[in-house]
Amino acid sequence: MFYSMEVEDTQFSVPERYTNLQPKGVGAQGMVCAAYDTMTQQNVAIKKLSRPFQNVTHAKRAYREFKLMKLVNHKNIIGLLNAFTPQKSLEEFQDVYLVMELMDANLCQVIQMDLDHERMSYLLYQMLCGIKHLHSAGIIHRDLKPSNIVVKSDCTLKILDFGLARTAGTTFMMTPYVVTRYYRAPEVILGMGYKENVDIWSVGCIMGEMIRGGVLFPGTDHIDQWNKIIEQLGTPSSEFMKRLQPTVRSYVENRPRHAGYSFDRLFPDALFPSDSNEHNRLKASQARDLLSKMLVIDPEKRISVDDALLHPYINVWYDEGEVNAPAPGPYDHSVDERDHTVDQWKELIYSEVMDYEKLHSHQNSVTSPASRSTPQPPAEDVVEDMVDGQRAAARR
Repeated sequence: MFYSMEVEDTQFSVPERYTNLQPKGVGAQGMVCAAYDTMTQQNVAIKKLSRPFQNVTHAKRAYREFKLMKLVNHKNIIGLLNAFTPQKSLEEFQDVYLVMELMDANLCQVIQMDLDHERMSYLLYQMLCGIKHLHSAGIIHRDLKPSNIVVKSDCTLKILDFGLARTAGTTFMMTPYVVTRYYRAPEVILGMGYKENVDIWSVGCIMGEMIRGGVLFPGTDHIDQWNKIIEQLGTPSSEFMKRLQPTVRSYVENRPRHAGYSFDRLFPDALFPSDSNEHNRLKASQARDLLSKMLVIDPEKRISVDDALLHPYINVWYDEGEVNAPAPGPYDHSVDERDHTVDQWKELIYSEVMDYEKLHSHQNSVTSPASRSTPQPPAEDVVEDMVDGQRAAARR
């Protein structure tokens, strides 16, 4: 049985098992509510996809997100607990709801805290584990950013979304920002080819922001973003320039040249937490060394995900089961390239939701151990807990 209620001007129609709906925020893809699942006795997040069938882009994105959430199963990627629609036929079908684990804060809030080396390196380690898991399914994210990474008070971290579809890339001359592109790698901004370590750039930007307390490359558009990058890191080599498309290359080569700054100057000791006295003995010099290997404009010279996981600043947390968790089933990338009409996408999504409901109708009371959680304190308390609580090392 379903019941309906208004949540900040959005109509939510959910099964009766979900109670105490509270607004958590509105993202590009929809409204999210916190709720209590009386069947599994856990707090959850319910996301209502915003008008998934208003156009082909929205419909394709909704289909892709649902497929990928069903596919992946890793402790550092948000898990799908349930999915449903209140409508009973394809003709009526218009709403898709995804039920996920409820987290406490996104990384934007955490970045503002004074993090010690243990917490910083543990958060980065988990990001890298999640990214590696996506890569093992052939999913390269390309759009990691703090707003799409969430944490709990015990310092556990999960990646919330699956990034850009292959066909949803960007080109250098595209103008004003519709979404935040501060964390996108040079090869994405410049419309080049890319490989897995495109995601390492984003992790470097996030790490740099944790240290500096502000966005590293806050460009107002693609061109300004590129200028911000080269002003700090220096104009890349001519061999890098040769790999650009002719129009982009001629623009980039005609920009004023910058020598860039050393990482000692960009990230002086004063910005870092004091060196760790714990058994990990983490230091500013290690953190800076990792940053200098991640924030490399030329992807051919940038550190790989695997090597980043082995870096002394990260590998203190190395756990074989987390780093090399079983790969998800392969993702069919032809989905990203398909040209369906809105009605065809709608039919595909409806059939996915129906299949999911059929499969889980007898299992709804069972959740995987990794997904189980106990009722959480209010979110505003949690961010404080992360500062005041025990260190991440002790929690593990």
